[in-house]
Amino acid sequence: MTRLVTLLLGGLLVLTGCNSMSGTGDKGYVTGDGRVEQVDPTDRDDPINLRGEDLDGNPVDLADQRGQVVVINVWGSWCPPCRAEMPDLVAAANESGNAASYLGINIRDASADQSKAFVRNFEVPFPSIYSPDGKALLAFYGTLTPRSIPSTVVLDRKGRVAASIIGSIPSTQTLTDLVDEVAAEDG
Repeated sequence: MTRLVTLLLGGLLVLTGCNSMSGTGDKGYVTGDGRVEQVDPTDRDDPINLRGEDLDGNPVDLADQRGQVVVINVWGSWCPPCRAEMPDLVAAANESGNAASYLGINIRDASADQSKAFVRNFEVPFPSIYSPDGKALLAFYGTLTPRSIPSTVVLDRKGRVAASIIGSIPSTQTLTDLVDEVAAEDG
């Protein structure tokens, strides 16, 4: 009987170690493994509709960017993996040029001032919707969860989810290649 219990406990430990989510769940978020998930154009859902205000209180409407590839990054200034990935994300945004536009969604920061300091520190070249309550993520139901941060989503020209990366982007090159691939699709 003791051997059976030991085997069962060992099996549970092995299964727990196979979880694709690396943790910081005690911090209120779960960092994914950065795996790229692509969606075939024939399997893409309806366009994402998202409106909000940027860090300065100006209106932002994702519909204004239809017709171009859009990269959306979910971040928070309090999030260590967000700080670690931001240089790669900024480099990708700068390298993408006109191939894509970029938009951030800043969640759970206590004040826009914290967010603005983060943006200045990392010289982020794109606007971010300020969503301290995380409600902006509801537009991505089925792709993102309020606890998956950082996350990056690539929308096709029609505004549909073409790819997602839950966790830090693997590299600047991975994201720019993904943007190029989605941009090369027939519009």
